[in-house]
Amino acid sequence: MARILVIEDEQDLQNVLAYNLRAAGHEVVAALRGQEGLRLARARRPEVVLLDLMLPDLPGTEVCKALKADPALRDVPVVMLTAKGEEVDRVVGFELGADDYVVKPFSVRELILRIQAVLRRAHPQPETVPTFAFGCLRVDAAAHRVWVEGDEVELTALEFRLLLTLYERRDRVQSRATLLDVVWGIEADITTRTVDTHVKRLREKLRAAGAYVETVRGVGYRFAGSPDEEGR
Repeated sequence: MARILVIEDEQDLQNVLAYNLRAAGHEVVAALRGQEGLRLARARRPEVVLLDLMLPDLPGTEVCKALKADPALRDVPVVMLTAKGEEVDRVVGFELGADDYVVKPFSVRELILRIQAVLRRAHPQPETVPTFAFGCLRVDAAAHRVWVEGDEVELTALEFRLLLTLYERRDRVQSRATLLDVVWGIEADITTRTVDTHVKRLREKLRAAGAYVETVRGVGYRFAGSPDEEGR
């Protein structure tokens, strides 16, 4: 079904993950260290990366940064695996571009379902508007490219999905719970402040076009119905 790179330094856990992922029909490539994982990612081009944050040679956060900085790999979904369960750790993971965050100990069955959800989001059915222009914003959904006032802006895969979701439902308020369900694709074990964090980062990256993403206090967010409307 998909080639999955597992970067996990606990050999027993790596073996369990590899066994169950292969049983689910996936191809598995495994690494015990971050540098080895980066080498395999560049050589094998996985469709999903399962990334432990506590690696012996370098932090998983640095591995994630390196993956997202590589033009050939930045759109590959990353699912972080970690014993850290504090909200601040999860927010940091998502800010680095991770697509999901699973806290140890976890159910292997749940992990596989989360991987399936990540794969669906990474390869969606062609339902979105392929290209559109809205005021100073221009988007090519098929090419995953965004321009603001003629300058190209780089968004993570998650930020891009958030932008498309808000635009496709423009002038309609989307609650934080709805955005978690639609953008993340599952009932993620994260608080609604994660949505606020992503919206804030999306606005910052969109610069002048960030005003199109409006806050509806106490409810959620909406994309302006017209470029002439002023947002918050």
